[in-house]
Amino acid sequence: MGSIHQSPPVVQHEGLPYFTPANNAGAALEPNDPSTPTLFRPLKIRDLMLKNRIIVAPMCMYSADPNPTSPRVGALTDYHVAHLGHLALKGAGLIFVEATAVQPNGRISPNDSGLWQDGTDSEQFKGLKRVVDFAHSQGAKIGVQLAHAGRKASTVAPWLAAQQGLKSVRADESVGGWPTNVVGPSGGEDQIWAPGIGFWPPRELSTAEVEDVVRSFAKSAELAVKAGCDVLEIHGAHGYLVNQFLSPVTNRRSDKYGGSFENRTRILREIANAIREVIPAGMPLFLRISATEWLENSTVAADLGSWDLRSSQELTKMLPELGIDFLDVSSGGNHREQSIEPHTSYQTDLAAALRKEIHAAGASTLIGAVGFITEAEAARSIVQGADNKQSSEAQEKVKADAILIARQFMREPGWVIKAAKALGVKVTTPMQFGRAL
Repeated sequence: MGSIHQSPPVVQHEGLPYFTPANNAGAALEPNDPSTPTLFRPLKIRDLMLKNRIIVAPMCMYSADPNPTSPRVGALTDYHVAHLGHLALKGAGLIFVEATAVQPNGRISPNDSGLWQDGTDSEQFKGLKRVVDFAHSQGAKIGVQLAHAGRKASTVAPWLAAQQGLKSVRADESVGGWPTNVVGPSGGEDQIWAPGIGFWPPRELSTAEVEDVVRSFAKSAELAVKAGCDVLEIHGAHGYLVNQFLSPVTNRRSDKYGGSFENRTRILREIANAIREVIPAGMPLFLRISATEWLENSTVAADLGSWDLRSSQELTKMLPELGIDFLDVSSGGNHREQSIEPHTSYQTDLAAALRKEIHAAGASTLIGAVGFITEAEAARSIVQGADNKQSSEAQEKVKADAILIARQFMREPGWVIKAAKALGVKVTTPMQFGRAL
């Protein structure tokens, strides 16, 4: 009679109050094999090692409590655990929590995520930590994009606007909005993001208030570190507050934060330095920018100039001294006159141009490409050869060091495993899903 062999026990992930196997999906079984695409090779950033180069870009879900008097205002919920946790389960290397406001009036909508409450016993902190802990149990790293919406704040969730046939609707006090406290580097009716009912006119921040914004970024960064986050990103794109300061179109200030390129970039430099002072030396710091506002041929740029690719190239020279390790390259969103002709590589081409500039300067800042990345082969081609440190010829063909995907993950949460199959890469899979993959 044959003997019965007992299977070894499943390893439980430590630190959680419930059982879950310690998964690590999406890692190449043979990462050092020459045939393994760069997309599925590890990426080391300071002390952090990503198992692949596939990053979930921040995606606003507009699903937090909007009640300004509730202790749960701005806190991540079970919805976010399900949404972000599933992407961790399916193999993404790094997952960004949506744009997370450092001040209450920095939210895009009353339903946005926030991280301004004091202490580790706050609902905002506890909500974030739950997401972080679950993602870690599935082998993913977690980042938080720290943000302030500036003049684009206090609007309702987009699906509510869509029900009225509109792109945007103002959020007033009746739905948790803050119409009298929408702020920007400059104020007044001419600084409304778009005319009509969609946005509020901002008021100009005082110099002291700008300095307080800087401190708020640092405070939120400290809380994110305590929650166990692996990466932080400064949101300096898409017409939100930092982007508004960078651009001469939206920054008409006459104090130390306005006027010259040096002054317009001052808030970003101060935020980066303030964050670096409160986070571990080995923790990566990312920055998302709009590489261009797409205003080069607009009437507003003729009068004022704009933030364009040359501005971004100049900015890249500052990044090493600011302790910024990774530049996440997007575009647009700061003025309604923008002229964009989207195509499959319109933003990856911008990423490639900035990466080339960085390498020509002998710097090591990494570049992330985002936008219209939906197919495995396209993703592979963007980063292929980025890990080849010896061949300058190979580097000329590389567009980015990692890719960021947003909407495609909403369509296909299992995109990483699907891409691995398409590229012939054997990767680890979740224990619970193994029979189906």
